[in-house]
Amino acid sequence: MLEDTTVDVVISGAGATGVTLAIELARRGVSFCLLDKLEVPFGGSRGKGIQPRTLEIFEDLGIVDRMMLAGGPYPPQREYRDDGSYAESAAEANEAPTPSEPYRSPLLVPQFLTESVMRERLAELGGRVEFGCELAGLKQDEDGVLARVATQRGERTIQARFLVGADGGRSFVRNALQIGFPGKTLAVRAVVADVFLTGLDRNAWHRFNEGSMERQLALCPLVGTEMFQIQAPVPLEGDVDLSATGLAAMIRARTGRNDIHIESVSWASAYNMNARLADRYRDGRVFLVGDAAHTHPPTGGQGLNTSVQDAYNLGWKLAAVIDGAPVALLDSYEEERRPVAASMLGLTTRLLDAMKRGDNRRGREVQQLDIGYPESSLAMECPERSSGLRAGERAPDAPIRLISGHSTRVFNLLKGTHWTLFGYDVSRDRVAPRAGLHIHTFGARGDVIDDGGHFRDAYAVGTGDWILVRPDGYIGAIVANEHVKSLETYFQPG
Repeated sequence: MLEDTTVDVVISGAGATGVTLAIELARRGVSFCLLDKLEVPFGGSRGKGIQPRTLEIFEDLGIVDRMMLAGGPYPPQREYRDDGSYAESAAEANEAPTPSEPYRSPLLVPQFLTESVMRERLAELGGRVEFGCELAGLKQDEDGVLARVATQRGERTIQARFLVGADGGRSFVRNALQIGFPGKTLAVRAVVADVFLTGLDRNAWHRFNEGSMERQLALCPLVGTEMFQIQAPVPLEGDVDLSATGLAAMIRARTGRNDIHIESVSWASAYNMNARLADRYRDGRVFLVGDAAHTHPPTGGQGLNTSVQDAYNLGWKLAAVIDGAPVALLDSYEEERRPVAASMLGLTTRLLDAMKRGDNRRGREVQQLDIGYPESSLAMECPERSSGLRAGERAPDAPIRLISGHSTRVFNLLKGTHWTLFGYDVSRDRVAPRAGLHIHTFGARGDVIDDGGHFRDAYAVGTGDWILVRPDGYIGAIVANEHVKSLETYFQPG
């Protein structure tokens, strides 16, 4: 038996979801063990699309520029006809940024590069992944969780206050807790593979036989690498040859071309598509995030993004409770995130049905900018608003100016682990300072200036309004000046 360890949080699974959670805890000074049963990092591109809302999160985490360097924009879709001619169209809605939405287009980054950038950021914060460590058992009581971990050197135990299962669709944590995972198998099986090939240019996403589930084939250049990703439906039964020879034969059969040559296969998988949602996201001191809580078809590029946002939601709440906030705060994690996953499963299933018909169009519905928690117990309005931005919705960006004269953005003021309170034409001394709260006011004696009216327009505010923004960039409360004391109630334990 190896030496026991004591930490605040054990995270099982070090994909994008687990590393996001670890970053959130690390930058708040929360101790954790981040475990992954793999001996080395995952090397495939199962997920490759980073949606605009996730890019906003990555800006907060300090990695958006590195992600931009690692990836690039989606290439146009080139749909080939039977005679070899083709038509091109935009793969995703590429829209110009606006003052309130600085990211309007998705970014293409292979998953292994996304996770590499995230691990680098984690290392900067003093954290690391413990590879080759598999969760083998867990027990919990009112005070904490005891995790049993298998390693090549033997077994160890970790005592923690909380444990989080970020361990994928076949989650050990979910199964150990006997949490139901209802849903359905979607009667679609597909191949995804990262390959080195010749014969295709890299400035298009090559698509053949759209609308045919027997012959459909897509070959997408993986920006930031020299590889292509192959995506293709395959029969529900029988073995699939995932070797270079087997995949080359599939390409020849489905394209009728002999000039596309696979040189080698970096990673390949054949999988059955499912749409499933865990019955609950929490069992005492144990939580599920990412694919452990929801699994879905890949259409629309929603999975990795939804999973990262699960962790982003849970991370600040775990840290707050560890720092003394009411344990009841953790109930809001499932309350807010499970309905989002349920909606996402419906969206990706609809997009899968459209893909079967040859329709690969994507719009704003996949960007995740409209996701919010207006029904959350953490959303407060005094008085209730009938229009404009609502409590629980995403906090928009806006260009503003500091009283020093320097230009900045709302997102720069939100960046970090704190809460942020904006007052519009108010007296700053109406709200007492408190730890973890940054206060900024607009107006004659304010520290920020709304030169272009972009903040006023985005937040739908007028004289005397206060806007409280949560650490995860969602509106916690909107109160009028005469109700400002309700903010004290909002922050009270209980």
